[in-house]
Amino acid sequence: MIHTMNKKGNGPNMLIPTVIMGISALALFLVTYYKGSHMAGLSQAMRMTIQILPLLVFAFIVAGMVQVLLPHEVISRWIGEESGMKGILLGTVAGAITPGGPYVSLPIVAGLLKSGASMGVMVAYITGWSLWAISRLPMEIGILGWRFALIRFLSVLILPPIAGTLAHFISRVLK
Repeated sequence: MIHTMNKKGNGPNMLIPTVIMGISALALFLVTYYKGSHMAGLSQAMRMTIQILPLLVFAFIVAGMVQVLLPHEVISRWIGEESGMKGILLGTVAGAITPGGPYVSLPIVAGLLKSGASMGVMVAYITGWSLWAISRLPMEIGILGWRFALIRFLSVLILPPIAGTLAHFISRVLK
């Protein structure tokens, strides 16, 4: 995702991504308008909004509550800059067991980053969530078979901790 730091330097400024999405939405609306399918597109957008909005609201509530409920010392010790490999492994496993799509995991990561979680741990979390995806395994086994699921899982097993470790070092260099 493209983002810039806000003026205080403590988090993403959502102006640029919002402008990009707005321009994209307008361009696609105009294309569909000239094809006569704009109302169908708007109808589909409304259906998706109604389906996803409750999940988004609850995900943002969870992210906000995490920021308020977890003391900075706890975050720092378990998933902060000095948590080391323990934090990276914890982030990997927590990401792997987080259900749902990006509407759930990304607000949680944003909240934890604001609360003092390290970049490396959060990269491990997102990588564990996307590559290990424990909640997706039953469907994967059912559709693709246990052999495929096992080979895929074993193929990516080491990647979340590696990604988290690399992110830890890169974030220190880019400070």
